[in-house]
Amino acid sequence: MSVDAEAQGEAFRQADAAGRAAGVSVRQADPRDIPSAIALFERTWGAGRSPDRSMLLALDYAGNTVLVASADGKPVGATLGFLGWTEGLHLHSHMAAVVPWRRSGGVGYALKLFQRAVCLEQGVTEIRWTFDPLIRRNAHFNLIKLGAEAVRFLPDFYGRLDDAISGTDQSDRFEVRWRLDSPRVRRALAGRPQPAWSALEKFHLDVDFEQLRAENPAAAARIRHDSRTLFSSAYRRGLHAELDSENNYVLTSDPGDAPG
Repeated sequence: MSVDAEAQGEAFRQADAAGRAAGVSVRQADPRDIPSAIALFERTWGAGRSPDRSMLLALDYAGNTVLVASADGKPVGATLGFLGWTEGLHLHSHMAAVVPWRRSGGVGYALKLFQRAVCLEQGVTEIRWTFDPLIRRNAHFNLIKLGAEAVRFLPDFYGRLDDAISGTDQSDRFEVRWRLDSPRVRRALAGRPQPAWSALEKFHLDVDFEQLRAENPAAAARIRHDSRTLFSSAYRRGLHAELDSENNYVLTSDPGDAPG
């Protein structure tokens, strides 16, 4: 699918504006940036959890999105994405990391919008990734702020990770698809709400799951079990997950990109 020059230009303008708002500049990594990207990934997931230098260099050289965000000349964020073609050509956005003191400050948003602009420039109109459905801030960022769609539920997708984030928890994930020039995404990036969803079922997550997982693993495991049961059943029946105005999940059969 071709993307016209006006849409490409607008995507880069939006990415530049997001970078300015976050106080960062985002660009494709060069070989000198690779050690910093590795350090950012390992700070987030733990030692040895980043692709090694040769792999990142190869991915970067081949033109995949190995991106860095810098502030005052110092790297504060990085992301890695690579091309895939299962069910159509797309970029799989695999890792994104921001230093702790810059999280929730727009750095991740700036990285994502630059990734979007680069993809549109290359004629790639979809980005996919996975996220843990029990991390509410990620759900809000992905589904509301970016306008991605949770198209599939993947129970224990990676198996036991034993990393600095998940520990021994099971790795349930939603697969999201970010259709980069869709009406849904344009609404989200303009700060406009999506249509109200018809909720056939709801799932309320009223706790900070990451804190609960650290302080009370047994209680977290019960929530994991209950959510897996609900999401697995819902997706088998053709429903998909959206968020309501209170950031609770609604399971709906409404089209994910309904006009509105």
